[in-house]
Amino acid sequence: MAFTRSASTVWSGDLASGTGETTFETSGIGTFPVTWRARTEAAEGKTSPEELIAAAHASCFSMALSNILKGAGHVAEKLETTAEVDFDTSDGAKISEIRLTLKATIPGLTDEEFQTHAQAAKVGCPVSAALAAVPSITLDASLTQ
Repeated sequence: MAFTRSASTVWSGDLASGTGETTFETSGIGTFPVTWRARTEAAEGKTSPEELIAAAHASCFSMALSNILKGAGHVAEKLETTAEVDFDTSDGAKISEIRLTLKATIPGLTDEEFQTHAQAAKVGCPVSAALAAVPSITLDASLTQ
């Protein structure tokens, strides 16, 4: 069974001086301004495709890990995931790296088990798979008790 989610963007003007608005259609959570400047310089209250990718990756990874943990008989007390997406314009425009940082509280789990599960979630989350063309996706995972 497939589930479709949608968002839309309306853009006016050229790349450098134009502006756009991205709307989360499915959830209805809002419309957010986007600009090239917000993508390559200061965000100034606007978003970018890379920030949206970061949000998708952080949430997908957290969900994947919670599912893996459940299968291993554990429930996370807290998973705090941050995704940082680098947009590189030095040699053409591309996403050059994604860094996932995870701070987790999972009672009864050894660090070795935790690292194994975290790496499996990094590889197995559907957003990671969709981003497979990114040259580097790293994970720094730490477990707190």
